Amino acid sequence: MARGNLTDEEWSLIEPHLPLGERGPIPDLRQQFNAVMGRFRTGSPWRDLPAEYGPWSTAYNRFRSWPRRVSSSS
Repeated sequence: MARGNLTDEEWSLIEPHLPLGERGPIPDLRQQFNAVMGRFRTGSPWRDLPAEYGPWSTAYNRFRSWPRRVSSSS
């Protein structure tokens, strides 16, 4: 686990509050959430996310989709 990534206990508290994908649960959602947290923790550009989080554009697109999905489900 990379420094700053969520523990299993922390993830169990957050996961139920995140929106599902269009076809159900998102397999790498925790990895993407950790990428978003890492980006804001360091203040780095999206393109400088470590490779362990996968493509930077995937994390960015997931982050951008959360406000739209949360506001549309309210």
